[in-house]
Amino acid sequence: MASASPRRTPLYDLHVELNGKVVNFAGWELPVQYPTGIVAEHKQCREKAGLFDVSHMGQVIIRGDNAATALEALVPSAIATLKPGKACYTVLTNDAGGIRDDLIISNAGDHLFVVVNAAMRDQDIAHIRAHLDGFEVTELLDRALIAVQGPAAVDVVSSLAPAAAELTFMATLETELLGHTCRISRLGYTGEDGFEISMLADHAIEITRALLAHEDCAPAGLGARDSLRLEAGLCLYGHDIDTETSPVEAQLPWIIQKRRREEGGFPGADRILRELTDGPTRKLVGLRPEGRAPAREGCEIQSIDGAVIGKVTSGGFAPTLGTPISIGYVAAEHAAPGTNVNLIVRGKPLPAEVVTLPFVPHNYKR
Repeated sequence: MASASPRRTPLYDLHVELNGKVVNFAGWELPVQYPTGIVAEHKQCREKAGLFDVSHMGQVIIRGDNAATALEALVPSAIATLKPGKACYTVLTNDAGGIRDDLIISNAGDHLFVVVNAAMRDQDIAHIRAHLDGFEVTELLDRALIAVQGPAAVDVVSSLAPAAAELTFMATLETELLGHTCRISRLGYTGEDGFEISMLADHAIEITRALLAHEDCAPAGLGARDSLRLEAGLCLYGHDIDTETSPVEAQLPWIIQKRRREEGGFPGADRILRELTDGPTRKLVGLRPEGRAPAREGCEIQSIDGAVIGKVTSGGFAPTLGTPISIGYVAAEHAAPGTNVNLIVRGKPLPAEVVTLPFVPHNYKR
């Protein structure tokens, strides 16, 4: 059977106009880079502001009395006590304590606004619907989503939507942008200050053009998005976290608040709460290889005496640091920063050191 043709976001024609190199990503045609190149786009985001099309992400509204409490049966985070106008990062867990997906949940006042990953959107939405019987779970199919990231993002976005400047990290509001109602949230996937803007698809090109007209804003593609998130030590679903990885192994215990630790009541709670108390058998760590050769996903990690202790889950070149970096899982007894290990690259050992994440400090607006 022939595979379905990749879908296009509302910004596809603009990507083509801007000479973006379009590739198939998670079933969507998206730009991996523009003519300036990945490194330039990466530096643009670290120094000024980069604009990313993230319309492939799933956007969902959940309505109904006590919907937040009901959603706590699917995630380990405290959603019921999330204040209006606030967002949180969390994960959907499975009965084995693994991660079905990571997602952002926002308290939008009279409803919850949820953003899920592109590759998992159909499964996630079906899962939520199946377990929130009696609640209205609506996928927003007429929306675009863009991310403006970098130290100048606040100037870029507030030049068109002044209310955005008042938001702090993980805060969200609805406001007007060029006369169109949009949801603006101060968050992102790069480690920099920034915003995600949800808007009707019909307004996406107009709004994006206006943002790109700012002297400090330029388009950026999937390549820079990946190198930025890797420097920031942020997990990519299907690579660094998956259905077998627990939130504790992935260094995400902070998403599980005290009440949820005491009450449990979420899938996989037995394993996850046990790991919170006793520690996991393996941990996600940062890795700094020697030299210039990157150790990419799948590379074996060995102790200095040759024992296999883990595997690299993401790796590449860090433009900000000018060096290769990787993240991966190692046996807990080898996870201390400063531990020397070998990464097996093309059959040869590459010396590396375990380091604390993130590689590049986060610059969120607290």
